[in-house]
Amino acid sequence: MPSDWFIRKVAPVVPRFGMFIFLLASSFAIVRSSSAQAPASPTAPPAFQPPLLHENAPLGEIPSMPGDGHGVYKTHQYRDLFAEQGHTPAESKAKIEKAFEQLFHGDGQQERLYFETGANENGPLAYITDWANNDARTEGMSYGMMIAVQLNKKREFDALWNWANTYMLITDPENPSVGYFAWSMSTDGSPRSTGAAPDGEEYFTMALYFAAHRWGNGVGIYNYQAQADKLLRGMRHHPVLTGTGPFRIHPGDAPFTFPDHPWPSPNNAALARAAEASGKPPAPRFRINRGPWRESIGPMVEESHFMIRFIPNSPGGVTDPSYHLPAFYELWARWGPEEDRAFWAKAADVSRDLFFHITGRETGLTPERSNFDETQIVARDGTPTPFSYDSWRSVSNWSVDYNWWQKDQRETILSDRIQKFLFAQGIDKFADQYTLDGKPLSTRHSVGMASTAAVGSFAATSSPVSKAFVEALWNTPTPSGEQRYYDGLLYLMSLMHCSGNFRIIEQAGPGLIR
Repeated sequence: MPSDWFIRKVAPVVPRFGMFIFLLASSFAIVRSSSAQAPASPTAPPAFQPPLLHENAPLGEIPSMPGDGHGVYKTHQYRDLFAEQGHTPAESKAKIEKAFEQLFHGDGQQERLYFETGANENGPLAYITDWANNDARTEGMSYGMMIAVQLNKKREFDALWNWANTYMLITDPENPSVGYFAWSMSTDGSPRSTGAAPDGEEYFTMALYFAAHRWGNGVGIYNYQAQADKLLRGMRHHPVLTGTGPFRIHPGDAPFTFPDHPWPSPNNAALARAAEASGKPPAPRFRINRGPWRESIGPMVEESHFMIRFIPNSPGGVTDPSYHLPAFYELWARWGPEEDRAFWAKAADVSRDLFFHITGRETGLTPERSNFDETQIVARDGTPTPFSYDSWRSVSNWSVDYNWWQKDQRETILSDRIQKFLFAQGIDKFADQYTLDGKPLSTRHSVGMASTAAVGSFAATSSPVSKAFVEALWNTPTPSGEQRYYDGLLYLMSLMHCSGNFRIIEQAGPGLIR
């Protein structure tokens, strides 16, 4: 059991990953304590036995969708969903700029996610933080870069990319994840992980291609095109490397081991307070193996199924539907290294097919994980993996694909399904976690999920329901407070999408934006 995988998706972080901690641990995690095991008693429950690895069937026939489609890549005409409801482009731009200023340059305790931390030989350094968990993640760093390039904020873009390369890029050749970015780091640049998560690499890559087209290429880490090509090649062609942990990020670092106590953070402090108030001891925490372990890391794609992986650990593995970005894959099939272009064109087709086959038939909800053969991951009790925090992004992913490429009419079916379901739950009160057949698993209504649901209106049939989601986003204030990280980034990107200000920054001319 690779312990970096465990800390990534099973360690308690609230609210983003709290729901599926137990589901993942009970489905396919093996955790071994470095301490001695107590002898089993006759009344003790049986020891946990993980299920056998799923054997993925070959993909069936996947509809091929060649050409440029009928979306904005071909027409150059972006829909402004806010303007369609009477809000002017000037009002939209003012709303976006206000949200950007708050999340990037607002009050440091309650508003800001972006923090500059001095400079090095490459220039300013800055990170985006998940404030409630007190770390910086490749997810947030890459989202911040995408926002910056779309809004022409070069200083912020370069500072984030510099911080990622300085602290997150794995350069120790003894670490089998070498060449990838460590998915979570403390904000002082010390590690919280020594392995990667593909959603960060995907957004890094796309943001870098856009930067090359908007600003041109510099030198070193600011040769954006070369950096994007390198990342994209690595995602598909990273060799399978095996090493013995604990691992380092950089040569000369101390080997990283997980602490035997929670990292200090607002979320962990809240958990401790809740336990104290209840008069109960804190919930038992899984112990991470702090001794040596073997780990094999390979590509970020499952080659035989043309899919992005949840993590690049080998063998086995699963996919995360919310990592699937067919709108980006189509661009990589045109702009990326020539030897990989056919792969990414096929991956776009496969992602569209996956979305259609793994969503709830009545709800349009996507599971957080699924198998590479488009089948559900099912726990021992027969329960399929639910819709949870990662899943919020899926509706935006297929709807942006529809907006940019308009190749697959099934994306309209999916957006209609999920908006109909959520609208029936109450547009201002639907929960942020569900079973795929629509049973709520939480009581929290989340701004991030509501925001991506509004982006779903690009693919949805135009109706009072689809318009209600757009108007709800318009009327939502910029998130603030301890939980502003995920909600805030999804909110800002959704504003940009729905106003027609999240665009394909084209290669056809200096700074040309379709």
